[in-house]
Amino acid sequence: MEVDDNECEYVFEPHITEEHIETHYGNVHCIMVGTPRANHPVLLTFHDVGLNHKSCFETLFNHEDMREINSYLPVVHVEAPGQHEGAKTLPSSYIYPSMDQLSEALPAVLKHFGLRRVIGLGVGAGAYILAKFALNHPDLVDGLVLININPSAEGLIDSVASKLTEWTHTLPDTVIAHLFGKDEIETNHDLIATYRHNITTTMNQSNLTQFLHSYNNRNALEVERPIPGENINFRTLKCSTLLIVGDNSPAVEAVVDCNSKLNPTETTLLKMADCGGLPQVDQPAKVIEALKYFIQGMGYLSSVSMTRLRSRTTSSSSITSMDGPRSRAHTNELQHEHTHSRGTEEKRGRSHTDTPMESMSKSNVDHIVSKSSEVAC
Repeated sequence: MEVDDNECEYVFEPHITEEHIETHYGNVHCIMVGTPRANHPVLLTFHDVGLNHKSCFETLFNHEDMREINSYLPVVHVEAPGQHEGAKTLPSSYIYPSMDQLSEALPAVLKHFGLRRVIGLGVGAGAYILAKFALNHPDLVDGLVLININPSAEGLIDSVASKLTEWTHTLPDTVIAHLFGKDEIETNHDLIATYRHNITTTMNQSNLTQFLHSYNNRNALEVERPIPGENINFRTLKCSTLLIVGDNSPAVEAVVDCNSKLNPTETTLLKMADCGGLPQVDQPAKVIEALKYFIQGMGYLSSVSMTRLRSRTTSSSSITSMDGPRSRAHTNELQHEHTHSRGTEEKRGRSHTDTPMESMSKSNVDHIVSKSSEVAC
């Protein structure tokens, strides 16, 4: 049987390297899938609290629609100290790093693998860590895909609530409430049971508790939306950023708040209808579709065919882009909003000259957004 060049990309399994990399803040467990290529970034993932690279991203990366990306961009999965499967309890003398310190461990990972630039893909705590990394090392980050990011520090009321939760709930219950919304917990029993089992049996409970405390004690991201003629020395993410959240996620308000604080010419918010706390698990095909368009917008994946994706029905998801005053609307109003604003694209068009690939990808994004909206309505 003859196999053409395009099919060969999928016949052979990518090379996988698994290593513990020493950093200033402890050893981090990393898995490199694929081989880095010159002039190509690498996808760098970071998981959420209570998860590792498998439970957070396996459903996404094993999906058939991810093959084009997997064959084009290698992936480095980074796991926080002591969060990988089979991890031993961290020494009592070890001081668990803060979220800021974990972000500063990433340059050592890039140096170890000889990587120059990455596209970050993070969920929850991992999204916060990657955003902090991009703020402090903008020259190393091409783009960010942040799922369920919370840019705010835990307030006093939240802190008290967390303490009460620790006293009255088990660790798995606390993590489940962080990952999933109330409706999802009450109705999707199989999914919740799977993740509760994973948290209980594959995660080191002592190490997980330390990671959770580190996340709960995070500082607010130092980001500010630029206002023409006013805040000249503003600090914000300089790379293209895609924010993703499911409309049933407990992180909805936090993600909308993050969108309101970022540069609207570089940021897109995708809010997925009928989607739970982990969009990459609940609706991986939709997340992959958005991810492909996002990567194309940066000038990569030019040869990927999107025909099959365009033909797929989108009745189960609404992908909505929000910026400006609309991002500060109440969450319940956002859940019923299904129109896509082109204001961001118009501003981006005035701010810099689009490459042909960027223009094509933006058109594709408009296509999927409007199509999803019409079906969802």
